Amino acid sequence: MLCYLDKSQTKNMLTSKKWIEHFRSNSAQQRIDWSIDPNISAKEISTILHSLQAWQLGETSDGAHLIRASALYAQKINDPDYIETVKLFIKEEQKHGNNLGKYLDAINKPRIKRDWGDSLFRKIRYYNTSMEIWTLAVITVESAAQVFYQSLKDATGCKLLKQICVDILIDEAYHIDFQTERMAIIFNSKSVTGKVTIRNFYMLFFFMTTLVVWFVHGKLFKAGGTGFKKYMRKMKYKYLKTLHRTTYPKVKWQGKYLISKTI
Repeated sequence: MLCYLDKSQTKNMLTSKKWIEHFRSNSAQQRIDWSIDPNISAKEISTILHSLQAWQLGETSDGAHLIRASALYAQKINDPDYIETVKLFIKEEQKHGNNLGKYLDAINKPRIKRDWGDSLFRKIRYYNTSMEIWTLAVITVESAAQVFYQSLKDATGCKLLKQICVDILIDEAYHIDFQTERMAIIFNSKSVTGKVTIRNFYMLFFFMTTLVVWFVHGKLFKAGGTGFKKYMRKMKYKYLKTLHRTTYPKVKWQGKYLISKTI
């Protein structure tokens, strides 16, 4: 039986193929010089260790539930390549976890196996099969991750840890582009009523999660020169450049349309 694709499905497939190429190319990049000794001070360790361990744990998920959700979604929109993009995305996140774990090993600090924030997030995603909710969660968490890793970089004088943070920050910028593009595809498939209803939920989820991240990692943010007001200002900007841009594509902000590349 022949299966004809409409324009939106063709766009999805082209988008997935583009991201497969990106992730495969990016996996060959080596931005960390592991021959450098980790010269982190005891004071820095006492400030950042808990957050470093927690984020390392969070980056090590096997992604099984996300892959399951992406498979259901890919079947629905007839875009089998999307499953591969998600697998490559997960592999890149696992690289971050492996690098952070390698750093913890280098400074003789343990990799933790449990963290209440990570446990809560894992319980939520265990029951989630909605690609929309997954995408919303990833955009939110990775927006916070950009602020986190920039703050971590600024909180230490260790050259090796700074390189690890820069590598993650480069990857995360593309991750947010990848997820924001997918959210636009999902959002634009909704009815007018559906769009009006869901956009407020996106905003509520984003900023509630933003506050939880600050509550858990505020000490690290402040050590990197990001106080609460600055943190919220940064997160508001990231919301405007991702979810707001997606759900209000024609709205101007500071005299410009929000259609530029996500930072």
